[in-house]
Amino acid sequence: MDVLLEQNLIQINAFFAVTIGILVLFIGRRLNQAIPFLKEFSIPEPVTGGILFSVLFSLFYAFTSLEVSFNLVARDILLVYFFTTIGINSSLKDLMQGGKPLVVLLLITIGYMVIQNLTGISVASLFGLDAPVGLLGGSVSLIGGHGTAIAWSPRIAEEYGISNAMEIGIASATFGLILASLMGGPIAKFLINKHQLKPNSVEPLDIGSADNKAPEQINSFDFLDAVFAIHVCIILGFGINEGISQLGLQLPLFVSCLFAGIIMTNIVPNSFPRLTGTTWPSRKPAVALLADISLGTFLAMSLMSMQLWTLIDLAGPIFTILAAQFLVAILINIYVVFPAMGKNFDAAVICSGFGGISLGSTPTAMANMSAVSQRYGNSHLAFIIVPLVCAFFIDLVNALMIPFFLSSF
Repeated sequence: MDVLLEQNLIQINAFFAVTIGILVLFIGRRLNQAIPFLKEFSIPEPVTGGILFSVLFSLFYAFTSLEVSFNLVARDILLVYFFTTIGINSSLKDLMQGGKPLVVLLLITIGYMVIQNLTGISVASLFGLDAPVGLLGGSVSLIGGHGTAIAWSPRIAEEYGISNAMEIGIASATFGLILASLMGGPIAKFLINKHQLKPNSVEPLDIGSADNKAPEQINSFDFLDAVFAIHVCIILGFGINEGISQLGLQLPLFVSCLFAGIIMTNIVPNSFPRLTGTTWPSRKPAVALLADISLGTFLAMSLMSMQLWTLIDLAGPIFTILAAQFLVAILINIYVVFPAMGKNFDAAVICSGFGGISLGSTPTAMANMSAVSQRYGNSHLAFIIVPLVCAFFIDLVNALMIPFFLSSF
């Protein structure tokens, strides 16, 4: 449990990183309670706290030249926990219901990815920058996130002579994450108020508890039963991931665990008592609670660990590209995604998630939808189709689209 100081680096280990992440989440919650604007526009609590702390750490670096770095291995485990809960909450009936909307949202997202890349390339050309720089400010870092940016930047640097490709990719992914976190709630609020939308039925929340209702009672065995179910699914997810790897394919572990949760939920009869003496915990409050804890802490840790001081030199072109991408994402969301999804409450919640997909990451999309659902009501359909689109299909499409664009330069 050491905090190491080496030259100008303060290295904080996994235990303290999680502890600080929890503190950041609490501070974000208190700020959202104290500042009406944040709650009114459904800004996720981990986003509020995480951005604040990333700014504070940047100021600390500016005054002391000491860089704060976190061991984030525990954060990545929380991501696996979260997506496993999404799988556990997904029944075959839900998946069948999401079939057509899932296909429609996927096709829109693919089209949007093309537009996103063309936007990045066009704005980059205005600064006299090479086209691959625009691609780094497109689906490589925005739809793709930090992982895709880190994976593709070395190749772009080597083949196209862009020595700072890694810095551009990481900077775009970082600021895109912030914009995505701030976009979803306001878009949903605008659509819900403009069209006077309400849920068709009262559904239990997939993540957390509603703002205007007391949380349902959960005893220690309910909580432990949910943890046990998650662990069983993660073990199965590891097996699925290894099997896929043997076929020469690579999927993030959290995607395999998402599928494992779906499989277990649909093969274990709901009425079948297990060794625990309880039924399978799909859609139960304990699973929603664990989803809330794992997602909130993951996002708080992700945002608080952003090293904003590394991005200053690239601010001009990147901010211009991101401003254009932000505007395009809003227009696509309101005038394409919302009508195509049915112009109803489900569509509004999906739009908050698409705000996270378009410029950020899958956890950002889920946090946006969680904040909106806790304020206005749940859309289980949104929590089915959005993670499937952005946690699975997008990565596959992006893996084909990026080399296609690169080959045209």
